[in-house]
Amino acid sequence: MTTPLQSAVDQVIDSRHSCRAFLPRTVPKETIAEILAVASRAPSGTNIQPWKAWVLTGDAKARVTARLLAAFDDPEEAATHTDPYQYYPKQWISPYIDRRRKVGLDLYGLLGIQKGDAKRMHEQFARNYKFFDAPVGLIFTVDRVMEQGSWLDYGMFLQNVMLAAKARGLDTCPQAALIQFHRILRPELGIPDNETLICGMSLGYADPDAPENRLRTERAPLEEWVVFRD
Repeated sequence: MTTPLQSAVDQVIDSRHSCRAFLPRTVPKETIAEILAVASRAPSGTNIQPWKAWVLTGDAKARVTARLLAAFDDPEEAATHTDPYQYYPKQWISPYIDRRRKVGLDLYGLLGIQKGDAKRMHEQFARNYKFFDAPVGLIFTVDRVMEQGSWLDYGMFLQNVMLAAKARGLDTCPQAALIQFHRILRPELGIPDNETLICGMSLGYADPDAPENRLRTERAPLEEWVVFRD
């Protein structure tokens, strides 16, 4: 029998999704701090807590957004920026490439973007650098001395951030797109040279009328990826 606590936790996990359009509604600094404090209860090897967060709001977020958009919209400048680490596989194979294509087609379908419409695709991708109009932009970094285990720990922390936000009526969108422009973000935020940019994240109140927020990605059935041994 499912307990009230189980139901509440399951509902928060199941309802979390990547929000790509936000309302211009301020999120109190106290709420952001509360979310990050709760998220920091994530486990980490020998409790080293490898995470570090940079919170952007107001003028600071607007300034960073302008710099990112300018770089992204200039093909020559954009070509000079490379990711600080390999996020996606160098060679795509099934079923991963199939899942990636489907989420792209589903998103563009909701937005009415036709296949081959490079202009609309560029404009939609550029919304990453506006944090999808969210009032809060988060940037996450890790010390370069940390190895793979700490990156695994970091994933649990990021999930906690998103779930803690959802439990408070807020939505999020984790964003790997921002890592390409780490050389812009570093001086803008004062990120020291010994830290690597992990990802960004949009945080705010979802726009319920935005068609892209109707997107709900599918999950593979357990029989495709779970092996029980009795």
